[in-house]
Amino acid sequence: MLPAPCPVDESQRQQALDNLDVLDTPAEIHLDTLVRLTRELFEVESVLISLVDHDRQWFKARIGLDAAETPRDISFCGHAVAARNPLIVEDALKDPRFADNPLVIGAPFIRFYAGQPLYSSDNQPIGTLCMLHAEPRKLSQLERFRLRDLATLAEGYLQLRSVSQQAHKLRQAVNREQRKALIDPLTQLWNRTALSQLFPRELTTAQSAGLTLGLIYGDLDHFKLINDQFGHAGGDQVLWESSRRMSAALRPDDLLVRLGGEEFVALVSVHHAKELGHIAERMRKAIGDAPMAVAKQTKQMTISLGTALLLAGESQSELLDRADRALYLAKNQGRNRTVHAEPAT
Repeated sequence: MLPAPCPVDESQRQQALDNLDVLDTPAEIHLDTLVRLTRELFEVESVLISLVDHDRQWFKARIGLDAAETPRDISFCGHAVAARNPLIVEDALKDPRFADNPLVIGAPFIRFYAGQPLYSSDNQPIGTLCMLHAEPRKLSQLERFRLRDLATLAEGYLQLRSVSQQAHKLRQAVNREQRKALIDPLTQLWNRTALSQLFPRELTTAQSAGLTLGLIYGDLDHFKLINDQFGHAGGDQVLWESSRRMSAALRPDDLLVRLGGEEFVALVSVHHAKELGHIAERMRKAIGDAPMAVAKQTKQMTISLGTALLLAGESQSELLDRADRALYLAKNQGRNRTVHAEPAT
């Protein structure tokens, strides 16, 4: 195996990646959508937006692969970044650079790889949009152009993101090292600890805009049956797909958190309870409107939701408890519904 080399200007390249401040951040629906469409267009098993860090490649968006990162020295993307050119490997077993690579002789058993470098605004290669498949294949010239064009979209989004207000808010709230402990590795959403840390920021943002902070507490229905039938790998598939669907149903500034297990919380700034209910219903329909793929089968999933608006003087835990009680009522009333927690009279 030939380890992925480092570019001669590695320090400048790494600095360009660090300046984007995108490593170890939550999944974002625009990039998730792009990798999904790329997989459908090319009919491959996995598509990644891979960012090549000091000693790892970290996946900002991924579909078809469970791992959130892999070591840099065994990465295919590291070769593409060092060469500053697209890398097409039609059959990794026949390529001396990769034939005995752990990712070839073991899971995910890569045979075909195609990676298009992504560049920073100062033209440093920071990663790739790449495709993986467990069978050898070729890319036509037209397909290579399409991969390049899709990479241009990913590259442009990353550059625009680095100067957006949303990214600025994120930098103010937590730094990169803190983020590593605040991201759920399976779903790439914020975790329970992040909810406590980011709650004051969300409250301040809502109040500054003259809005009220609302909380949506969701729990996937009959999730234990998924684990019993398909094992934890199948359960992980459902959790991943559920997180992607709920993210797509929310607005860009809404905060989605995986509390643990099959429980999720969204913090949203709204004008009134009716608006909060509309957002919750979008989340419910996003889960239930189409079956999910689980271990080469399809399963219909639903979610029950409880909502609550923050009351004057109420703490985060009190707001969460009220939404949890509303969720409990939704479960008792038949599941697959939203119940709002009305203020006590």
